[in-house]
Amino acid sequence: MAIAFSPFLFLLFAATALGEPGLIGVNYGRIADNLPPPDKVVDLLKQQGIDRIKVYDTDAAVLTALSNSNISIVVALSNDLLSSAAADSSFTDNWVQSKISNYYPATKINAVAVGNEVFVDPNNTTNFLIPAMKNVYSSLQKYNLHDSIKVSSPIALTALASSYPTSSGSFKPDLIEPVIKPMLDFLHRTESYLMVNAYPFFAYAANSDQISLDYALFRENSGVVDPGNGLKYFSLFEAQVDAVYAAMMALKYDDVKVVVTETGWPSIGEEKEVGASKENAASYNGNLVRRVLTGKGTPLRPEDPLDVFLFALFNENQKPGPTSERNYGLFYPNEEEVYQIPFTLADMASETPTPVNGSKAQVPPSKGDTWCVANGNAAAEKLREGLDYACGEGGADCHAIQPGSTCYNPNSLEAHASYAFNSYYQKMGRASGTCYFGGVAYVVTQPPLYGNCEFPTGY
Repeated sequence: MAIAFSPFLFLLFAATALGEPGLIGVNYGRIADNLPPPDKVVDLLKQQGIDRIKVYDTDAAVLTALSNSNISIVVALSNDLLSSAAADSSFTDNWVQSKISNYYPATKINAVAVGNEVFVDPNNTTNFLIPAMKNVYSSLQKYNLHDSIKVSSPIALTALASSYPTSSGSFKPDLIEPVIKPMLDFLHRTESYLMVNAYPFFAYAANSDQISLDYALFRENSGVVDPGNGLKYFSLFEAQVDAVYAAMMALKYDDVKVVVTETGWPSIGEEKEVGASKENAASYNGNLVRRVLTGKGTPLRPEDPLDVFLFALFNENQKPGPTSERNYGLFYPNEEEVYQIPFTLADMASETPTPVNGSKAQVPPSKGDTWCVANGNAAAEKLREGLDYACGEGGADCHAIQPGSTCYNPNSLEAHASYAFNSYYQKMGRASGTCYFGGVAYVVTQPPLYGNCEFPTGY
């Protein structure tokens, strides 16, 4: 009896058998005068399957609305409170008691962001950051919440002195001793993570003559090889994240995880804001979600799944700055989508029609000929798992890589996995999400070269 194969099974396989999936959250900013009330926002989050959010304060109405919602939340102690939090532990005791413990655990607070991009705060609050973080942590200890609620602080990529090539990533020298090292030491000691705000849009808009738009939007591209470590990158986002990891490794902090607490792409911008459009915003955020939910880590840290918070839930009409600042939202204030993207594996599965009885998916193929190949830098165990899946449950045609067949040579795991991955990818109509295999495969636009083997481009 023929069995229907669901893309959801593939996605579930990619997110489990090949490693833990990453997590997607959304920033819920409220610098606007036309947003729905918090209880309506919670309903919207539930409808969309969004179960992680980050806010920029500890607003009572928001925390109350989230009670018993099973939505995890990162709250913030704002920059204007840093000096008070740094100066007096009784201030943080009262803050934790009134803003955290009064709501927890009914409201699933799982982290406190102490300040936001403090290093670029015009009010010069950098010197208050580390004492404030320590006092917040000590106050959480007094309420026995320190094991459940992490303490960190979001930094902007401007904290880096160098980010290209990725392997040269380094922090600005004037920040290292006063604040970066003490922060990383604190995060290591408390088993927390570094919060990073990363926006490929800014880098692309400033260097659109040098950076490929496909590279910035997670679309098919030939990749960029880092001359320092030989790793190949297929997205600017991953290169930026790894630049932060490289900067931490240079300071001997190899075991602190990075969580991207802000990233996004504007749907509208001014003329000088190159690349700001609804189409590009949908590509960036949608492809990022697909990458996070079906992939693993970055090339430099493949075993660390990506955890990402998109910016932002709504367009915020009172944000200052250029037009783009008011147009990062996934939703309009009336709760209509600005554009449609998936938020869950189930959403991704619904993007790809289900093949039945061995027929290929009826989805539009990628523009031009494309192939799916294995990442030769991936762990052999993960390549083997992907190969076994593709040739087994995935239904790829693997006859050509059997002993004595046309594509058996070269007899290497990378070559055989590439053939199997590509067979699956082609049979699935080159649909989005079918060339991930848990982050050990990627799409190329040139025919793969493995001996004399010819890779098919369609069935």
